[in-house]
Amino acid sequence: MQVLAPCPGRVFPITEVSDPVFAGEMVGPGIAIDPSPGRTTVVAPVAGTILKLHPHAFAMATADGLGILVHLGINTVRLDGAGFELVATEGSTVSAGDPMVTWDPAAVTGDDITTTVMVVVLDRPAGTVSSPVLGEDVTAGEPLFSVDA
Repeated sequence: MQVLAPCPGRVFPITEVSDPVFAGEMVGPGIAIDPSPGRTTVVAPVAGTILKLHPHAFAMATADGLGILVHLGINTVRLDGAGFELVATEGSTVSAGDPMVTWDPAAVTGDDITTTVMVVVLDRPAGTVSSPVLGEDVTAGEPLFSVDA
């Protein structure tokens, strides 16, 4: 299954993010993106059902039962939604590339807050995701990595 980039930016290994839980792949393996500046709409990386939708994060399940988490920034939960605008609705079924959340990474600031975007495959062993675009710039909707469903 192809997982798409939810936003534009530079791709890097999740093991290099500043949050030890994500870097240790405790939530699951994944890829990180240093988002491009400017207001942008984050898109669904896969087709599926939106299980949870928060301003700073959303979790989806594909028809095959694959779980994907997209987390916009580190410690952004502290912002209580400020700087984020929900576009999608929790519980709805979406296609890959459908709009989910709008934000401007440059406007999301605060103590210990970063704008790194993590795309995580839930319930998979650490180290099982790699991306052919590591170190490259991607746009929203471009292939980010593949995973066996």
